[in-house]
Amino acid sequence: QVQLVESGGGSVQAGGSLRLSCAGSGLTVSANAMGWFRQAPGKEREFVAAITRSGDNTYFADSVKGRFTISRDNAKITLFLQMNSLKPEDTADYYCALSFRINSGPLLTTTKAYDYWGLGTQVTVSS
Repeated sequence: QVQLVESGGGSVQAGGSLRLSCAGSGLTVSANAMGWFRQAPGKEREFVAAITRSGDNTYFADSVKGRFTISRDNAKITLFLQMNSLKPEDTADYYCALSFRINSGPLLTTTKAYDYWGLGTQVTVSS
């Protein structure tokens, strides 16, 4: 059974940084793309960032470009999201996701590209 567990969330002041991690387990084959999404209270889940299996290609939502970076360690089946210059509007539950089917392209910015999801970690940014 594939499991994804996020960690690293917390409360920070605007301008601060957090690093989220997502540890995968139970994989019997290598994952393709992995990604981060977030969901604020009362809003739909939205794309944040994605990375291909090799790590050569990354995708970011316009709202986080230049502030967030995504990386992965395939040997440890771990995904990271470094979040800098955080803003109050970044406040949300952050979810990692994994795809066995898709490895590149604009579909990665949609939830339907992903096969497994973590339970989320909360990020709160105060002004």
